[in-house]
Amino acid sequence: MPVYHIVLFHLKPGDTQEQLSQWRSLTKDMVGKIPGLLSVEANGPLPISVPRANGFDMGIVAVLEKPEDVASYAVHPAHLEYDLLLRDKCRRMPPFSRRSTISTGYIN
Repeated sequence: MPVYHIVLFHLKPGDTQEQLSQWRSLTKDMVGKIPGLLSVEANGPLPISVPRANGFDMGIVAVLEKPEDVASYAVHPAHLEYDLLLRDKCRRMPPFSRRSTISTGYIN
């Protein structure tokens, strides 16, 4: 059963729609490069959800084959390169984490 790895972001102000589109494209480019990564989507909240988004501007949902794949995904060179881009795009996060990350476990 797949594992859903969900990451939420507070973006720096001033990113253009073109830059966000490029970021979404780079997100999808990780599929096929990282073993166990089945799919990944990146997008902002729906307009109806903005009041409940707690200031998060963007979210990523990565679907991985099994729990062990989350650990290998985190240290894979393609993900580390992507992570460097995110550090440039994200505002300062709470001191305990630059991102809010949840690995939800199994979902039927």
